[in-house]
Amino acid sequence: MAGHNKWSKIKRKKGVNDAKRGALFTKLIREITVAARDGGGDPEYNARLRLAVDTSKANSMPAENIERAIKKGTGELEGVNYEETSYEGYGPGGVALFIECLTDNTNRTVADVRHGLTKFDGSLGTDGSVAWQFDRKGVFTIDASRYSEDSVFEAAIDAGAEDVADDGDEFVVTAEPADFMSVRKGLKEAGIEIASAELTRIAKNEMAITGKDAVKLLKLLHWLDDLDDVQKVHSNANIDEAVLAEAM
Repeated sequence: MAGHNKWSKIKRKKGVNDAKRGALFTKLIREITVAARDGGGDPEYNARLRLAVDTSKANSMPAENIERAIKKGTGELEGVNYEETSYEGYGPGGVALFIECLTDNTNRTVADVRHGLTKFDGSLGTDGSVAWQFDRKGVFTIDASRYSEDSVFEAAIDAGAEDVADDGDEFVVTAEPADFMSVRKGLKEAGIEIASAELTRIAKNEMAITGKDAVKLLKLLHWLDDLDDVQKVHSNANIDEAVLAEAM
């Protein structure tokens, strides 16, 4: 598992308290708005919007919030114009970071990202400096206590997935972005409940990080995650298991 996915696993296991839920809703509303703006307001014909809506429902966002965000995206309601942007850089120990943002003020966002990187012994890189180290993939996680590996593997591969990995307490299914919706549909039709689903970036090669650098990296990931403008942070770090265990 790449470091990014371990970080995602930590966030899922810790759950979402009220303060964090508000911040998560802000990010999801932005994603819904931009998805509806770029691909239309019908989730049946807009894969990105359907994923954003499903994720919002899974996190107990009220239906009226979802509808309002869609209408802002389609122009039925007045809303903020968000711009998609990304930043590349390095964290503690030289790990690669790819930071995806949705913002209405790029000057503010780049200043905030740069501040966080500097604060935790990282640095902002140039465009293209680390993007080549990641592949764009669809990733699904499934509770391993509920299904056999053979049943998940068969359903996933039949639906067009690339691979199924056993990560102990969960199975991780990966697919090409173009196959994301067909794999999602195939798993559901096979009666397999998906714990989480996302379009993300997976590191081609991991970089081991231990000790103080690992602790600083987790602090940086938390710090960036708390920024409203930051949607996702991807890292090639293979974080020290002792540090991960403490964080979880």
